[in-house]
Amino acid sequence: MSRPVLALVASAAGGVERWLVDELARPLADRGWRLAITLTPTAARWLEPRLPDLAATTDLPVRWTSRLPTEPKPHPVPDAFAFAPATSNSLAKLALGLGDNQAITALCEGLGRRAPLVVMPRVSADQSAHPAFGGHLDVLISAGVVLATDPGAVVRELDRVVPFGLFRKNGDNTP
Repeated sequence: MSRPVLALVASAAGGVERWLVDELARPLADRGWRLAITLTPTAARWLEPRLPDLAATTDLPVRWTSRLPTEPKPHPVPDAFAFAPATSNSLAKLALGLGDNQAITALCEGLGRRAPLVVMPRVSADQSAHPAFGGHLDVLISAGVVLATDPGAVVRELDRVVPFGLFRKNGDNTP
């Protein structure tokens, strides 16, 4: 059986530079996920000192920029997605289908395929009080998105919504 591919997407919020590698990427890799990691451009800047550690959790390149049309896709089609942390800005873009960077584009494609998607919002009280915020979450939840509160909850929710026993060998799932 091939390892299932998890698109792990992160935006710049909630101390991501402190916990993404040790509390999310490594535990997911240890569970058997093949990580296809994509960062928003700002998250890539925040995580620059930890990029080698993040890269060590996967055999695929860590991405934050788009590829040229003549370049091959560096990641296989993911079986599932985790978006942690997700800023208010990125959640709004995802809900509206506005893929203006590589990270959000990957998520929009996954949401369009209705692939399992676990999202960990990291927003301030003022951002969550914005009149549009609840509507954005409603759109995502209606599309099947599962919300999580912290990195451990992301791992637990993925275990719940994407049981490994459902995966069968997918010969086309190669970069």
